[in-house]
Amino acid sequence: MSTQASESTTVLPPADMEAMLDLSRFLEHVSEPAALLGPDGQTVPLPMEAYKVLVKVVASMRAGKAITIAPLDQQLTTQEAANFLGISRPTLVKLLDQGEISFERPASGRHRRVRLDDVLDYQRRKRASRRATLDELTEQAAAAGLYEEVPDYAEALQAARTRQAG
Repeated sequence: MSTQASESTTVLPPADMEAMLDLSRFLEHVSEPAALLGPDGQTVPLPMEAYKVLVKVVASMRAGKAITIAPLDQQLTTQEAANFLGISRPTLVKLLDQGEISFERPASGRHRRVRLDDVLDYQRRKRASRRATLDELTEQAAAAGLYEEVPDYAEALQAARTRQAG
């Protein structure tokens, strides 16, 4: 099975989740990478980076989500980028026109292409901006006496994720 590094691959969760559940349970009890065993009996150590990806892939598939693996320099259409961000294509085009996300136009075309890493960078910036705004609003509310103490959102988010995963 050969996949070129320049193409993206989407994999749906299996119809029969038993093997995925077994793998998920196994990974829950393993804190560091083990090794891969090939069909010929050859054993190859699993690098930490590949192990971390495997853990995330299995957790997502166990939750019934499809997984796409793509290189950061993957070129996306405006529709693909909009879908990734969960916004409409016209909204994405406005962001492109405002310079919020970099884009390229192929030499012979009028359609724009957006690099996956630029979309991820925009997503990170928006997340950081939202978090900073939430922190500021919380501090203002605490200063106005609306809270007895300033809540720790990171701790609350972790507790919510733990409850959701449980």
